[in-house]
Amino acid sequence: MGCYSRGDKMETIRSVVKVFTSLFVVWVTVVSVFAYFYPSVFTWIKPYIEPGLGMIMFGMGMTLIPADFTRVMRMPRAVICGIFGQFLIMPLIAVALVNIFRLDNELAMGFIILGCCPGGLASNVIAYLSKADVALSVTMTAISTILAVVLTPVLIQFYGGHFLPVDAWKLFISVVKIVLAPVLLGITIRYCLGDSTRTFLEIFPAISVTTIVILCAAIIALSKDDIQAAFGIAALLVILHNAFGLAFGYSLAKLFRLPETACRTVAVEVGMQNSGLGMTLAATHFTSLSALPCSLFSVWHNISGSALATFWSRREPADYIEPADALATNEDEGDE
Repeated sequence: MGCYSRGDKMETIRSVVKVFTSLFVVWVTVVSVFAYFYPSVFTWIKPYIEPGLGMIMFGMGMTLIPADFTRVMRMPRAVICGIFGQFLIMPLIAVALVNIFRLDNELAMGFIILGCCPGGLASNVIAYLSKADVALSVTMTAISTILAVVLTPVLIQFYGGHFLPVDAWKLFISVVKIVLAPVLLGITIRYCLGDSTRTFLEIFPAISVTTIVILCAAIIALSKDDIQAAFGIAALLVILHNAFGLAFGYSLAKLFRLPETACRTVAVEVGMQNSGLGMTLAATHFTSLSALPCSLFSVWHNISGSALATFWSRREPADYIEPADALATNEDEGDE
């Protein structure tokens, strides 16, 4: 009998992880429905929501290399366009929606938090499937995540302070603990250990998906009493917020006269938020109802992103260059 080589084992792991992560929407929907009907199974997770997201951000840090940050010097217009959309357009869309629909304070705060979050981790995968610029997507996610340490607490206080009391300093400390510190630790460990982190990097997407699914389920369980009254309007506004973000992001990039691949990337980065961070901040500093928009967004933006990626994948841009495996490319750049 033959035996599997290390390469065969890693290929098997990649295949399993790819299938598992591709079913994210299924997992989060099924587990969230279960949490709604059997909340006691998940409510005990509340104290671990913050550490759970910290673990995801640590994994994100492990995937980053210096090139992901220095690349901004080669494509400054695209990055500036994305950051502008992320931290100006998205909060303003949230403010407009909550005022037009006259939401109550707790739910309104949830949408303000959602609008003030940086780009989501799933955006890199959606960018790849959309035949966009994956390297630019990784850079924009990294830059917006670091900027969010300061901008997210400040923007939440600025836009949401009249809905509920906001302590920007406590929000800042939370973001440092669950975003900045884990990301920097992940970057440091990746730099120090080099190739020995490859196995972790292969399974990280599965760990990330599993953790987000559990966190979403916990939020659903904790907010069960609010969902019946607020689900309809919350779901509608989540869809609108995401749709406007994608549309404005793409239009802004066109206005900046960026190439088509960059326009798609900016649209995805602006329209897809780090809803895990939003859920954590809302559940920790506000109420379970405030965490509901981010929880619903975790499901919806993967559905809309996948649909958009399918549409764009059939319309290859003239400037599109087929990328090698994104992870392998990042590793090679990091080894130089």
